Amino acid sequence: MFNLHIATIAIMAANVMVSLKGFNDIGFFDRYKFNISGIRAGQRDRIVTSGFLHVDFSHLFFNMFTLYFFANVVIGWFGPGKFLIIYFISLIAGSLLAMFFHKDEPYYSAVGASGAVTGILYSAILLNPDMQLGIMFIPIPLPAYVLGIGYLLYSIYGMKSRLGNIGHTAHFGGAIGGYLVTLLFMPELFVTDTFIVVLLAVPIVILFILEKLGKI
Repeated sequence: MFNLHIATIAIMAANVMVSLKGFNDIGFFDRYKFNISGIRAGQRDRIVTSGFLHVDFSHLFFNMFTLYFFANVVIGWFGPGKFLIIYFISLIAGSLLAMFFHKDEPYYSAVGASGAVTGILYSAILLNPDMQLGIMFIPIPLPAYVLGIGYLLYSIYGMKSRLGNIGHTAHFGGAIGGYLVTLLFMPELFVTDTFIVVLLAVPIVILFILEKLGKI
């Protein structure tokens, strides 16, 4: 599990190199971060480039550490090509959802691979829902799908309450991207794992119901 594929190493290397450049060059960071007004001005590359920038080393480490644990699950099922497709579509989906929810906030900015990584995490959970995952402060491992659903429900709460300096919207958008593309690549999951497919869709449905009701 821990022998990283070259595709994962390439993604990690790109994140490290771009982030290091951003740490040392504020002009570079500001030009390529996710920013509503910048994207509206035609700088659509920010939708992707922001996913390779990070605020600091701890932010970068946490995202790469999470990717380290779940990339091989997705590559094991789909191969590196589809893994990269899921990664980049999740990244873009995170940015697009952030644009949708923050379209009236021209100064809204964000950076980080969290959307793409959350997409890989959600894909891995769909593919292997029986995985047992540990989390701080909980002494026993929990089924992966429980943590996945809990994380998205927490993201909804974070979006609603503007909790912390965290891009909850991008996390959620990435999860949606990973969920949908995984099902596109493996539609038989609708039959073989119907319960998990429906269960993982619940937070997504809740989010859009709340949006339609103007509650978020």
